[in-house]
Amino acid sequence: MTSSILEPEFMEQTLAGAAGKLLGAGPLLNDSPAWLQALRSSAWQRFEALPMPQRTDETWRFSNVRGLDLSAYCAPQPLAAEAGDDLVARSRGLDQVSGRMVFGNDQLLSQEAFSGQLREKGVLWLPLEEAFEQHPDLVRKHFMREDAILGSQKFAALHQSQVRAGTFLYVPRGVELSLPLETFHWMTGQAGACFPHTLIVAEERSKVTLVDYLQSADPASEGFASGVSDLWLEAGAQVTYVCVQDWSAKARSFQVNSTVVGRDARAVALSLQLGSAAVRSESVSHLRGEGGRSEMLSLALTLGRQELDQRTFQIHEVPHTSSDLLYKVALDDVSRSVFSGVIRVNPGAHQTDAYQKVRNLLLSDEAEANSAPGLEIEADDVRCTHGATTGQIDEEELFYLLSRGIPKKEAQKLFVDGFLQEVIARLGHDALGESLREKVHAKCGANHHWAE
Repeated sequence: MTSSILEPEFMEQTLAGAAGKLLGAGPLLNDSPAWLQALRSSAWQRFEALPMPQRTDETWRFSNVRGLDLSAYCAPQPLAAEAGDDLVARSRGLDQVSGRMVFGNDQLLSQEAFSGQLREKGVLWLPLEEAFEQHPDLVRKHFMREDAILGSQKFAALHQSQVRAGTFLYVPRGVELSLPLETFHWMTGQAGACFPHTLIVAEERSKVTLVDYLQSADPASEGFASGVSDLWLEAGAQVTYVCVQDWSAKARSFQVNSTVVGRDARAVALSLQLGSAAVRSESVSHLRGEGGRSEMLSLALTLGRQELDQRTFQIHEVPHTSSDLLYKVALDDVSRSVFSGVIRVNPGAHQTDAYQKVRNLLLSDEAEANSAPGLEIEADDVRCTHGATTGQIDEEELFYLLSRGIPKKEAQKLFVDGFLQEVIARLGHDALGESLREKVHAKCGANHHWAE
């Protein structure tokens, strides 16, 4: 099935018109259901009431809060048919997938289902706006039910008040999808804003993989993105979620990720951080069922003056759960990164098994990495370890490659590839891993976008 939606009636009664500024315009209301309008209005009130983050806030420690003024950004602009067709043509990820959706400036451009079994098996894979209308009870039960708790409450509230673009994926009990699903979110135009959302509900013993691509049509355009992903895993479910963040070199972005893991379920969430002049990523895993496991993975390459700020929380709420975090960042030029992560073991959550490892590779003397892993343990009989390392390329190994005629930038690319491979291998998906590796290689050759 293929559908194309290029010229809908766009955002009536919203954001004070398409040309209006983002702030001061109010929540997105249009003709959405009454419950959703009430939710958005409440979220807008929270957004207006919450203060902008300050560097003195504990959850913004080490962060650069300059540039958080959102008044310059506008509501997403509607796309002409030709521009929409171009973005759809550029939306290519894996060769074999179960389905693909494409959004441009928060507008659904295309929806393709390559597997007829999706509907036959009872799988719901819908644009978020359709899910709001057609499955309100199921969506309301899971949509942004977990609060943002790592510092970006204001931006999560803004997202909830404005969100219209995204995917809702519901996988019924016992259903397994052998091929991934893909969603592309494009941002185009100057000083635009977008609010991508992903909601996955995996019932008992189901299995699914979904890949989100967050991209700018112009690698040098300004923009603002505030995205959220909600992952809900019931008993025995297996979900792999990959988010490829490749906004433009002048964009500012926020991403808030929440994962709730039930009994004997396994969640694998990987973020590939490539784009944005400044990006803030917050990920929380709630281990709520015995035998549940959460794997939190991230790999990043920063160039120029990029700033990457990653915050995580592994919350073990019941006994016999496990979590494993592996974050790797390669930094070049004068880019900088911040990581702050906590493993929390709640009272009574005995026999918790939790790990946290952060590794930073400095490709230049001017790059900077700050890491602050931590533990909060309130139970006995647990095994929790954490650590962070920062290092540079071994000079002897680099000299060996240079002496054999390999240019320095090519040699660095080889080191970066080897450095990040450990994270990619954890996916256990060859085609997806190779696709991510190619995107890292492309970023290595794109220094001109990050020179300023």
